[in-house]
Amino acid sequence: MKNFVQEGCYVEVTLPYARLSGEGVLVGTSLFGVCVVDGASGASINIHTEGVYDLTAATGAGTDAVVGAKAYWDNTNKRITPVATSNTYVGVFLAAKATADALARVRLNEMVV
Repeated sequence: MKNFVQEGCYVEVTLPYARLSGEGVLVGTSLFGVCVVDGASGASINIHTEGVYDLTAATGAGTDAVVGAKAYWDNTNKRITPVATSNTYVGVFLAAKATADALARVRLNEMVV
Protein backbone atom coordinates (compact mmCIF):
# COMPACT_ATOMS: atom_id res chain seq x y z
CA MET A 1 0.00 0.00 0.00
CA LYS A 2 1.69 3.21 -1.09
CA ASN A 3 0.06 5.41 1.57
CA PHE A 4 1.35 3.27 4.49
CA VAL A 5 3.72 5.27 6.70
CA GLN A 6 4.73 3.01 9.63
CA GLU A 7 3.38 0.38 12.03
CA GLY A 8 2.78 2.81 14.88
CA CYS A 9 4.19 0.85 17.82
CA TYR A 10 6.50 3.82 18.22
CA VAL A 11 6.18 7.36 16.90
CA GLU A 12 8.35 10.47 16.83
CA VAL A 13 7.02 13.34 18.94
CA THR A 14 8.12 16.69 20.31
CA LEU A 15 8.32 16.42 24.09
CA PRO A 16 6.04 18.86 25.93
CA TYR A 17 8.25 18.52 29.04
CA ALA A 18 11.59 16.86 29.91
CA ARG A 19 11.52 13.07 30.30
CA LEU A 20 13.94 10.22 30.91
CA SER A 21 14.08 6.97 29.01
CA GLY A 22 11.35 4.67 30.33
CA GLU A 23 9.12 7.45 31.64
CA GLY A 24 5.59 8.08 30.42
CA VAL A 25 4.63 11.19 28.49
CA LEU A 26 1.33 12.65 27.33
CA VAL A 27 1.56 14.57 24.05
CA GLY A 28 -1.40 16.84 23.46
CA THR A 29 -4.53 15.57 25.16
CA SER A 30 -4.60 11.99 23.87
CA LEU A 31 -1.27 10.55 22.68
CA PHE A 32 0.48 8.63 25.46
CA GLY A 33 3.70 6.67 25.25
CA VAL A 34 6.91 5.65 26.98
CA CYS A 35 10.12 7.49 26.08
CA VAL A 36 12.77 5.48 24.25
CA VAL A 37 15.56 7.94 25.21
CA ASP A 38 16.05 10.92 27.51
CA GLY A 39 14.86 14.26 26.14
CA ALA A 40 14.54 17.89 27.15
CA SER A 41 11.33 19.85 26.69
CA GLY A 42 10.97 20.54 22.96
CA ALA A 43 13.24 17.64 21.93
CA SER A 44 12.13 15.32 19.16
CA ILE A 45 12.23 11.67 20.32
CA ASN A 46 10.50 8.35 19.75
CA ILE A 47 7.93 7.02 22.20
CA HIS A 48 6.51 3.51 22.39
CA THR A 49 2.73 3.57 22.18
CA GLU A 50 2.09 -0.11 22.88
CA GLY A 51 3.49 -2.80 25.12
CA VAL A 52 3.73 -3.52 28.84
CA TYR A 53 5.71 -1.24 31.16
CA ASP A 54 6.42 -0.70 34.85
CA LEU A 55 5.64 3.00 35.33
CA THR A 56 5.75 5.43 38.24
CA ALA A 57 2.43 5.26 40.05
CA ALA A 58 0.41 7.24 42.54
CA THR A 59 0.50 5.97 46.13
CA GLY A 60 -1.82 6.42 49.09
CA ALA A 61 -5.51 5.97 49.76
CA GLY A 62 -7.58 5.07 46.71
CA THR A 63 -4.63 4.11 44.51
CA ASP A 64 -4.92 0.32 44.72
CA ALA A 65 -5.95 -1.51 41.55
CA VAL A 66 -6.81 -5.04 40.45
CA VAL A 67 -5.60 -6.79 37.31
CA GLY A 68 -7.61 -5.54 34.35
CA ALA A 69 -8.63 -2.24 35.95
CA LYS A 70 -8.31 0.86 33.79
CA ALA A 71 -5.07 2.81 34.16
CA TYR A 72 -4.95 6.59 33.76
CA TRP A 73 -2.13 9.10 33.36
CA ASP A 74 -2.03 11.94 35.90
CA ASN A 75 -0.27 14.57 33.78
CA THR A 76 0.04 17.01 36.69
CA ASN A 77 2.09 14.57 38.79
CA LYS A 78 3.42 12.51 35.83
CA ARG A 79 2.31 9.10 37.09
CA ILE A 80 -0.14 6.24 36.60
CA THR A 81 -3.30 6.17 38.71
CA PRO A 82 -6.55 4.20 38.85
CA VAL A 83 -8.41 7.50 39.30
CA ALA A 84 -10.28 8.63 36.17
CA THR A 85 -11.20 12.16 37.26
CA SER A 86 -9.12 14.79 35.41
CA ASN A 87 -6.76 12.09 34.05
CA THR A 88 -6.19 10.43 30.65
CA TYR A 89 -7.03 6.77 30.03
CA VAL A 90 -3.88 4.96 28.80
CA GLY A 91 -4.35 1.22 29.37
CA VAL A 92 -4.98 -1.48 31.95
CA PHE A 93 -3.20 -2.75 35.05
CA LEU A 94 -1.53 -6.13 34.39
CA ALA A 95 -0.59 -6.71 38.01
CA ALA A 96 -2.43 -5.90 41.20
CA LYS A 97 -1.27 -2.60 42.72
CA ALA A 98 -1.35 -1.94 46.46
CA THR A 99 -1.66 1.60 47.82
CA ALA A 100 2.04 1.65 48.80
CA ASP A 101 3.32 0.46 45.38
CA ALA A 102 5.26 3.25 43.63
CA LEU A 103 5.33 1.30 40.34
CA ALA A 104 2.46 -0.11 38.33
CA ARG A 105 2.63 -2.70 35.55
CA VAL A 106 0.49 -1.35 32.73
CA ARG A 107 -0.40 -2.56 29.25
CA LEU A 108 -0.75 0.46 27.00
CA ASN A 109 -3.79 0.57 24.77
CA GLU A 110 -2.82 0.74 21.12
CA MET A 111 -5.05 3.68 20.39
CA VAL A 112 -5.42 7.38 20.79
CA VAL A 113 -8.29 8.17 23.15
